[in-house]
Order: sequence, then C-alpha cells, then structure tokens
Amino acid sequence: MPDVPPATPDGADGGPVDTRIRRGTPEFRRLTAAIFAAGLATFAVVYTTQPLLPVLSRELHVSPATSSLTLGVTTATLALSLLPALWLSEAWGRTRVMSASLVASGLLGLLAAAAPSFEALLVVRALQGISVAGIAGVTMGYLAEEVHPSSLGTAIGLYLAGNGIGGMVGRLLGGGLADAFDWRAALLGIGVLSLTCSSVFLLRRPPSTRFVARPFRARESLDGIVRQFREPGLVRLNVIGVLMMGAFLAIFNGMTFRLAAAPYGLGEAALGAVFLVYALGSSSSALAGRAADVVGRRAVLPAAVLVVVAGMALTLARPLGLVVVGIAVVTIGFFATHSVCSSWVGRRALRNPGQASAVYVLCTYVGSSVFGPLGGAAWSWRAWDGVALLAGVLVLLTLVMALQLRRTPPRAPLDVTPAVVAPPG
Repeated sequence: MPDVPPATPDGADGGPVDTRIRRGTPEFRRLTAAIFAAGLATFAVVYTTQPLLPVLSRELHVSPATSSLTLGVTTATLALSLLPALWLSEAWGRTRVMSASLVASGLLGLLAAAAPSFEALLVVRALQGISVAGIAGVTMGYLAEEVHPSSLGTAIGLYLAGNGIGGMVGRLLGGGLADAFDWRAALLGIGVLSLTCSSVFLLRRPPSTRFVARPFRARESLDGIVRQFREPGLVRLNVIGVLMMGAFLAIFNGMTFRLAAAPYGLGEAALGAVFLVYALGSSSSALAGRAADVVGRRAVLPAAVLVVVAGMALTLARPLGLVVVGIAVVTIGFFATHSVCSSWVGRRALRNPGQASAVYVLCTYVGSSVFGPLGGAAWSWRAWDGVALLAGVLVLLTLVMALQLRRTPPRAPLDVTPAVVAPPG
C-alpha cells in the first residue's frame, strides 16, 4: 500500500503545471551528480577515523572506547548543528550553505592531519561535524523542494548512494594511506578527497528555483518541530533513524577491532578493503529508493530491516569469508532502510519537508553519537558477543517500528498542486 495516493497529472485540472525536476531530464542528471559528490564527501569526512580506530588507540595511547570518540564527537556536533544549519539555509540559501559546508569540511580535514595531540584531534573532528551539518541537514530538504515527488525516492537514493561510496572510498583510502604511511597521511588524503568533491558540487549544482528566503523565527521553528513529534508516522521514522544508525555504527566500530585482533589480525589496509562492501550499500540505497517509488514504502521497509537481521546472523560465524559476507548483507539492508525512511519523511511532512528531513537526520546522528561509542564499550566488555547483543536489540526494535508503520494511516497527498510543497512559509 503506497504511503501517498497518486497525484492528479500536472495541469489536468486546469491548475498550474508542476515545474519541479523529474527523473530523465538534464536538470535531474546535473542535480544527481552534484548531490552524489556531496554525499560522498559527507560520509568520507564523518567516518574518516573508523578504520583507524585500532591504530589511533595504539599510537595515541587511548582505550578502544576513547578512540571511538573521534567518531562520536563528530556525529554529536553534527547532530547539534543540523537544525541551525537548516535555519541558516532558509535565510541565506540552500546551495550557499551546502557549498560553504563542503569547502570548510575539506579544509578542516587538512587541519586534522596536523593535530599535535589526541585532544586537538577531537577538537578538529568536532568542528568537522559542525561543518558537515550544512550538507547532512540541508540536502534532503533541498531535494524535497526541487524534485517532483514521483522522482524524489530516486534522487534521495542517489544521494545516499554517494554516502555509501564515500564511506567505502574514505575507509579504503584512509586505511591504505595509514598502512603505507601513518594516520596523519590518511586524514590528509580524505581532506583532499573532500575538496575535490566540493569542486564537483560547485560546478554541477542546479540553482534553488523554488527557494524563498525567510527570516529565522524561533517560536515558529520550534512549533514546527513539536508538530512533527505529534505525527505518528514521522515519530516512528525518527525512532528508526536513531535505532538503525546506532546499530550500524556499533557493528562497524566493533568489527574494526574484531578483525584487527586474533585470529584475523588484519592491518589498516586490509581493514579498509573490507569496507568495499559499501559499494553494495550504494547500489541498494538507489534500488530501494526506486522500489519505494514504484511499490510503496510500507512493503520495502520491513524487508530491508530483515536483510540487516540476516547479515547480523552471518557475522556470528568465525570464518573470515562468512563474516565479510555478513558485513556486506548488513550494509545492503542498512542503506536500503535509510533510503526508504529518508524519502518517506519528506513525503509525510506536509508543511515543512526540509525541517522534517533535518530532524530525521538529526535523529540518525543522535543514534550514532550514543551507540557508536557504546559499541566500543561493548567490545571492551564481551568482545564481538557484546557488540552483537547491543546491535541485535537495536535492529529488532527497528523491525517493530517498521511493522507499526505498515499500519500507520497515510497522509494527504503532497503534490495535489505545486503550492503544497512550495518553500516553507
């Protein structure tokens, strides 16, 4: 059952023709190239240190849980900055904020490579979280404004595909450079990659043709957030964001330590190579977005969560091949889940899809900020069994939420006329 009833064809009732970007047009190709690059840079920057956790723990003389803070502080400041970044974009412009964020995160990546201590590295990583919020908090709202609902799932799926490729390339490049040189070379390489993606975005980004600037009004904005937490579908989608991202980060943080330890003993380059499975996540996010547009989100979402469950079961095996297959299956299911939820949020939010998308992304990073470091603590407690227990509980709760969403009544269509999803105001 689709979550939104089909719309009346544009102009069929004598109303204005909807000019939002549609799949198959040159504007759509430009848009997806730009947001793919932005998504790639975002995940590469945020998760730069994940394959480096064992070497950071060893060389900077900190515990596994403490080294995980190089991810935790980034996702925490990112989460705290998402709504301010959105509000800034509403006054200053979507693409302006996104462009400034990409450039700043790349420059901070170069600065991270020169950090003189672990504490200094944490400060720079915290600043990177703030800078990346201008992409993570604004992009899906920008797409919800500019892309026709019939193509929105595909566009968001391609953005998340860029996230997946960024996670893979960032970890592979970072792990290889750390193995060949040191962790500083790894951070430097990711900084250069981020600046390259910034150039692609600046050259390919379409203008915000539907953007209308609006001043920040604290009461109005806060009232809008409160309304979102009164809508059952959005509440459940936001809870899924917390749970699923938390499980994903706990799994990958713990897996980094597991594969670096006996009996596997993988080095930094080999650990980075394991993250090649992100290419599968990139494909699954795009495919799930398209499937959600065609057959409905209510059918696709629980199936995607069950894929994660199957992957987690495989990670309990001891042979390295089965463990890697399990990681791959988890990645496929996670990105499919995230893609469906991301596009669903934009379609359920009748008044302000940009703010609703930012709140959802905020929830995902709250999950990663809380449960990512807990994954390191769970590893210190009971090794992989502790991590699997933590992640397993989170994924099963996600499945409960997904099944409840199947019974959540659909909202009114967003695209009866273009004015319904016009820029907030």
